[in-house]
Amino acid sequence: MKYKRLGLIVAFCFASWLVLAFVIFNENTVKKIDVETKKGSLLKYIQELETQISQQEETYKLLVDKLKKLTPRPENVLETLELQAPIHREPEVATLAHKQPTTQDEILPVLVFSCNRPDIRRSLDGLLKYRPDAKKFPIIVSQDCAHRATAKVIRSYSDASQVTYIQQPDQSDPIVPPGEAKFKGYFKIARHYLFGLSQVFRTFNYTTVIIVEDDLDVAPDFFSYFASTYQLLKKDPSLWCVSAWNDNGKASLVDVQQGSKLLYRSDFFPGLGWMITKELWDELEPKWPKSYWDDWMRRPEQRKDRACIRPEVSRTRTFGKIGVSNGLFFDKHLKYIKLNEMPIDFSKENMSRLTQSIYDADYIRHVYSLPLVSAPDVRTNTNLPFDGPVRITYHTKDTFKSAAKLLGLMDDFKSGVPRTGYHGIVSFFLNGRRIYLAPHSNWKGYDLTWS
Repeated sequence: MKYKRLGLIVAFCFASWLVLAFVIFNENTVKKIDVETKKGSLLKYIQELETQISQQEETYKLLVDKLKKLTPRPENVLETLELQAPIHREPEVATLAHKQPTTQDEILPVLVFSCNRPDIRRSLDGLLKYRPDAKKFPIIVSQDCAHRATAKVIRSYSDASQVTYIQQPDQSDPIVPPGEAKFKGYFKIARHYLFGLSQVFRTFNYTTVIIVEDDLDVAPDFFSYFASTYQLLKKDPSLWCVSAWNDNGKASLVDVQQGSKLLYRSDFFPGLGWMITKELWDELEPKWPKSYWDDWMRRPEQRKDRACIRPEVSRTRTFGKIGVSNGLFFDKHLKYIKLNEMPIDFSKENMSRLTQSIYDADYIRHVYSLPLVSAPDVRTNTNLPFDGPVRITYHTKDTFKSAAKLLGLMDDFKSGVPRTGYHGIVSFFLNGRRIYLAPHSNWKGYDLTWS
């Protein structure tokens, strides 16, 4: 009995172990199956993601290829613009064209010479008012004299990033020849011009400059005038400057109503708002004078038979009665200069007609084909044949001066050239009529007999 009971106990334990092992084994199997199932689902999900990513990559590549075909290469942007009419331009192309950088050749800086005139604010306000593009027309103010009140005014513009401010470092007294002490100011001005122009062309490395002084008002189309004559100045070797000034530009002597578009060639260097190129400065800088720079510019050895372009109606006007010249000509003449008030878009004008090969033949032939009249008859507007243009002739400097004084023109010569003269011809407008004060064909060596 004792062994039988023991055997039953062992059998019971063995059966219990089998049941427990079965339960445990079955549970692990279920868990393993569940894990395998979940693992399979996860792998399938990952494979689906990889497929989608692959498809997106293919789509992206196709989009990139299409974008490359639609986007013009940088070197072809201008070509694309020329082929497309403006109204049909794609926005992307128009944006690229707008962002094309302005080359140094297209930049026309304005150099303002200043000394001790706080009224420079008037000049700067005018320039800033009419300036169409700050990048194309940067303004540089060069100050001499170290005048504090003037410096304060200029700094107010430079602090606002409207102008670049430079200062003449040499404030020493210039060496003046005996007997010329009262003209010391002219020596300082010439030295200042040498400094300022060297800064523009050597330090800032610009290729062109428009030069004004701190006592000039500018016309609304001042910038259009210089921007449109720039290419003409560069391309025509017979030109050496463009000026905004007409020395005989009083309101009574210009065609205010119809003459705003009229431009002329002139053998006389006018100044008072003028443009030159770096090539000319390369020529002038090594021999720049110690004083009287403007009269020096008018000498034959500097001018070399080259001309300037000047307007019928001035694009600048001076308000500076007080200065180094002590108001010379101001009350009698300069304050009456007419500033253009009828803006012209010169970009739409034909500038090629001002090239020497075209201009000379037409202009001189026209002048010498006109009826000959006397200065007194023109002055009184009597005994004239008709309402059209006429010509007054002169044989000597004295007969020129006599006629000029009678008609209200400036009568002086500089290096043998009358103000505004071209081949000795001075054009003006009086009593509603175009008048040409012209030399006799054999006067002063002007060979006009061929016309």
